[in-house]
Amino acid sequence: MVTESLNRPIRVLVAKVGLDGHDRGAKIIASALRDAGMEVIYTGLRQTPEMVVNTALQEDVDAIGVSILSGAHMTVFPKIMQLMNQKGLTDVLVTGGGIIPDDDMKALHEMGVGQLFQPGTNTGEIVSYIKYWVSENRSF
Repeated sequence: MVTESLNRPIRVLVAKVGLDGHDRGAKIIASALRDAGMEVIYTGLRQTPEMVVNTALQEDVDAIGVSILSGAHMTVFPKIMQLMNQKGLTDVLVTGGGIIPDDDMKALHEMGVGQLFQPGTNTGEIVSYIKYWVSENRSF
């Protein structure tokens, strides 16, 4: 079990970046992750990439989940990845979801972003993905 290898619950930061005010999906994901035994930090609306990365660093998270419906994913995700690399957060999963075209998902994945999920994805699939990634990449 993942929490046994970590000796603590998985810590996930759920973030809404930019001016996108639609947070229902982020709240549903946060609840599903909590129900799965994860510790969830929800940043609320209108965060900047800098705020997200700084919170991830302060909270010592295992994963960051970004919910984005505004179409700014090709700006937001690369900026988060750049800031994480600058701060040495190279072993933290960056994942997320929203309305993201397949070609953009592929480009983001090539930049180091993990799996991205479309609206309507079963929350169990997201939970399983995070648990698996953490078990493979974070064992301290």
